[in-house]
Amino acid sequence: MKSILQILCVASVLASPLALRSQDVAEITITADKVQFLYDVKEFTVKPAQKVKLTLINPADSVTKQPHNLLIVKPGKDMAVGMASNNAISDPAFLTTKNAIPESEDILFHTKLVQPGTQDTIEFTAPTEAGDYPYICTYPGHWAIMKGVMKVTP
Repeated sequence: MKSILQILCVASVLASPLALRSQDVAEITITADKVQFLYDVKEFTVKPAQKVKLTLINPADSVTKQPHNLLIVKPGKDMAVGMASNNAISDPAFLTTKNAIPESEDILFHTKLVQPGTQDTIEFTAPTEAGDYPYICTYPGHWAIMKGVMKVTP
């Protein structure tokens, strides 16, 4: 008969990969401000190739009623993607089926366009290269001030 200590040791060894896997996922929640065009999280840090579960919450607001999205872009490309969103506004599908996401190879990950009172969750693997990856809202007029940084550090 096995001792309780042996059973606990085996259980510990079997459970540890599961615990490590759940700890390896960075869970980030970012909320859009109800009045100003800002995210409540200005930066967050993840490890290279870490799994990320990011939720964008757009609280209900009876004043501004603004939708928001969140796009994570390549380092230094936030202005280029923001300008692409400015240029895309003439496309009738930009604010509907395209979720205010411009066409750009500089976009790495993005949520859909989140209406007030709703949220969207995306899951992705962080880039393997360390660096500062900007995130912005590309709903018209928002990207210049509604932004933050995902820091990828070893």
